[in-house]
Amino acid sequence: MTETERVIQFRRDLHRIPELDRDLPETMAYLTSVLGPLRCTLSTPIPGALCAFFDFGKADAIAFRSDADALPIQEKTGLPFASAHPGKMHACGHDAHMAMVLDLAVWLDGQKDLPHNVLLLFQPAEETTGGAKDLCRSGILEAHHVRCVFGLHLWPELPAGVIASRKRELMSRSCEVSVTVTGRSSHIAKAQEGLDALAAGVEFYRRAVALEAALPPTVYRLLKFGRMESGTVRNAVSGKTVLLGSLRAFEDDIFFSLQDGLRSIAKEVEAETGCTIDVHTNDGYPAVWNPDGLYDQVKAAGISFAELTDPVMISEDFSWYQRHLPGLFFFLGCGPSPALHADDFRFDEAILAKGAALWRQIAEKF
Repeated sequence: MTETERVIQFRRDLHRIPELDRDLPETMAYLTSVLGPLRCTLSTPIPGALCAFFDFGKADAIAFRSDADALPIQEKTGLPFASAHPGKMHACGHDAHMAMVLDLAVWLDGQKDLPHNVLLLFQPAEETTGGAKDLCRSGILEAHHVRCVFGLHLWPELPAGVIASRKRELMSRSCEVSVTVTGRSSHIAKAQEGLDALAAGVEFYRRAVALEAALPPTVYRLLKFGRMESGTVRNAVSGKTVLLGSLRAFEDDIFFSLQDGLRSIAKEVEAETGCTIDVHTNDGYPAVWNPDGLYDQVKAAGISFAELTDPVMISEDFSWYQRHLPGLFFFLGCGPSPALHADDFRFDEAILAKGAALWRQIAEKF
């Protein structure tokens, strides 16, 4: 079996057994079956995670991370190795991510000497609550003296097999924004007796859009609302409006300034309309921010990859590793393919050899 055939087989095996969140028993069993016979030490620092440590007798280590969870999607690819678990699918490439790190493990097993020890991280809950954060808190990185960490994601917007990254902003910090406006309904003929939640919601929306638009065009950010619901019938003043949206930015001060601005707008509109406005934002993930120093060091080691012009407004919990220690994240192009998270997501598996080669180059040269 060639290296390309091997990494494709890993991907197909894992694609058949998608599991969700932190409940990954079949996935962990498969990973253990591959890693167990190799010259590495296995550990499970948190539920749903598996770590493999390759000791080359060095003072420090570098880490390679893969997410392991799937999505609650009914697969419609028609592939011969399609999901065997109804309502679950590896529709975001995590099966491919695992396959490339497994391929690295097999290669590491045959090496006698490398510049650093190597820690492989297979983590749960990237799609849900951020398993990376818990894995960082477990102490596994400190226990193995990890100095930096690398990660990668399949990317349909790049040509097939192209590996790319950029300094600083790569993937945004994000949170969901839920706004509930509570007024008082009345017959529209007696509108003065009500508190118009629709009008208050529209005014909140108008000011929120203006808040975001006032930032300089050089600042990467996004504040958009995709859903608005209000009222029950045409001839009654609305008693409730709900606005659902998303806030994204790369710099924490911009992100939290916009959050604070939304709450200030809520208070202003409350005072003007008499309605009550609740603004709720969830925690989300920090921004994926590639440090200049690590980026330059990898380039200087002779590892080549394309440079992206602009960051993307999608989030990834790899950012938690970067809050903990230096980390560099890459995209691996899928070429023309369905979108990530689509029920028909599929890609040319030949690209997996490119990602696997990148990991070997970094392990050997960095």
